[in-house]
This record gives sequence, structure tokens and C-alpha cells, in this order.
Amino acid sequence: MALWAAIVVPFAHRFKPDRWYAHGLSVLVLVFLTSYPAAFAIRAFLFQPFSMPSSSMVPTLADGDHFFVSKFAYGYSRYSVPFGLLPVDGRIFGAEPRRGDIMVFRLPSEPDIDYVKRVIGLPGDRIQMVGGVLHINGVPVKLEDVGDYSSGEVQSAKLQRETLAEGISYSVIDLGNSIGDDTREFVVPTAEYFTLGDNRDNSNDSRFLVGFVPYENLVGKAVRLFWNSKGVDYSSRQILDPSGK
Repeated sequence: MALWAAIVVPFAHRFKPDRWYAHGLSVLVLVFLTSYPAAFAIRAFLFQPFSMPSSSMVPTLADGDHFFVSKFAYGYSRYSVPFGLLPVDGRIFGAEPRRGDIMVFRLPSEPDIDYVKRVIGLPGDRIQMVGGVLHINGVPVKLEDVGDYSSGEVQSAKLQRETLAEGISYSVIDLGNSIGDDTREFVVPTAEYFTLGDNRDNSNDSRFLVGFVPYENLVGKAVRLFWNSKGVDYSSRQILDPSGK
């Protein structure tokens, strides 16, 4: 908007416009009327930028990362469209999340706060952590040690590679023994999901207060990292959808 104003308004009179819509002020008004609604529509229904406020998704997402979320990936609900502009129950044009997706969602108890976690459990799944190893429906998920990990947020951790039965693979970190390494078995209810943070020992996720996430509360799917406000290199982490879908 500012760029258009700087370019058009000072020079518009030189072209001796003979139509009302060619005058500098008219052009400015037209640009305002077309650019803002278009930007709002893109943000509300296509892609919205979000920022990562914590280290719960390290090493995939670091504190200060800014990323785009696909609003249409899971369809639309009152939580995915801003300002309550879609006052509906449930979802329209709905699509199910895939195991391994990174999603943004709201909690029923905190409808104004955005959470970012990885989808691990689908409706009907049985999820349990045993000795720091994720188990889905009684089967341990493949977990490989990759090496040591450290960053500005995490001083010393073990970097691991977790590979789901669907073939989706991503990195997680292990800080050592924690209360989340051994849990009871969680049975995911219908139309709800179980989430985990990739920083397994420092994440408030479905093992704890977050609990199960209702389908209606999904905001969208994280698809691409585009900037880090703290100067952390993000070039190797830009693609956030390991399934490529």
C-alpha cells in the first residue's frame, strides 16, 4: 500500500488523466479497496503466517521461526477464520489430518491461543510412551540415534530420527529422563487427535494439559518456514510437510 502511494500519487498529475479513476487520489482509493480485501482473503482462507513462541518443536521449529499455515488443508471452522466470520459448528470442506502433520490448533479451554504440535494419534489409535519410545497401537515406532544436538535454546540433547509406519520421518530431541518418557496408554476419541512436540522432554502436548484436540479446533497445517526473527539459520528446515502433500 505504501509503495503504491509513493509511486503513483506524486507522478499521476504528469500524465494529464481524463478519467476520474486515473487521478492520483482515485488510484490510491482503488488500490486500497482492492489490495486489502485480497490480502485479508488470502490470510483468512489460503495461507496465514504464524510465529513460533517457544522451543517445544525444536529441532523442526525454533523460537522466532515464522511459517505459513495452509488454511484449506483441513477445511474451515470458526477457529480457522479470524474475527468469528464463520460462525458454524464443525467444519466445511473438511479433510482429515495425516499422521506426522504439523498443525496449528486452539484448545476448547483457551480458544484465543494458538498451539503448534505434530499429529501423532488419529481417532481410534492407542498411543503410549515407553522408555522414551513412541508406541502406536502397541507397536514401537522406529527411533534412531543421529548424534548430539545443541542450539541457543537447547544446550545439550540427543538428536534422534523418528520414522512412522507410513514412512514419514522427522527429527526429535531427547534431553534425558523426564515424566513424559513413560505414560499410560491413551485411546484417541472419535473426531479428536493426539499431538506431541518434537522437543519431547519440553513440550506441553497431549500427554499433559493439552489433552486431545477436537477436529473442529484445527486452524491449519504448517507447510513452509520462511524467516527467523532471531537470526537462526532456517534454510535446511524450510519444508515442514514431510509427506509432500
